[in-house]
Amino acid sequence: MDGSIGETQDAERAAPSGAGEARARLAEALGRVARGDREALKFVYARTSAKLFGVCLRILPDRGDAEDALQEAFVTIWRKAGSFDAARGSPITWLVTVTRNRALDRFRSRRSVATQPIEAAGEVADESETADAAIERDQDAAQLRGCLAELSAPEADLIRAAFLQGSTYSELAARADMPLGTVKSRIRRALIKLKGCLTQ
Repeated sequence: MDGSIGETQDAERAAPSGAGEARARLAEALGRVARGDREALKFVYARTSAKLFGVCLRILPDRGDAEDALQEAFVTIWRKAGSFDAARGSPITWLVTVTRNRALDRFRSRRSVATQPIEAAGEVADESETADAAIERDQDAAQLRGCLAELSAPEADLIRAAFLQGSTYSELAARADMPLGTVKSRIRRALIKLKGCLTQ
């Protein structure tokens, strides 16, 4: 695609695009990042940093830690943008996966971190395709998979839906036909168990 990222933004302001076009622009920008284009990285940051910060806040209870994780994620994105393959998934799925892995790394390094209530996750849902398959391919997820296996099936399903698939707790409550408070309590208990396993 020819033209600068600035021209792309101007075109978007002139004619609102659909989700498919937005995804294509983001994928094209990642290709530019892989070639060392700093303006393309700024474009990716402007388009995705709010969502990716929400991903960090889901995992890390301290806002400073979440901000550091987001910064580390964009360093990784800058270095590894060439590994993004549009044929294997959407750009936002790849970006969420990179960010979630950096946040999990920081979570595991903070053994004394207190688990924060699920309310802190907010209503930031990942509307892209599920990132489960991409995360499963990442070796860093091996410990997480093992710890999830130690949870009960309902607990593990809730954690996967809330933190790997991006569902909000209100969506989970509606899906399971359970009171919102019950869903929150179950996820909170599961997070405590998961934290204990991850910090062993």
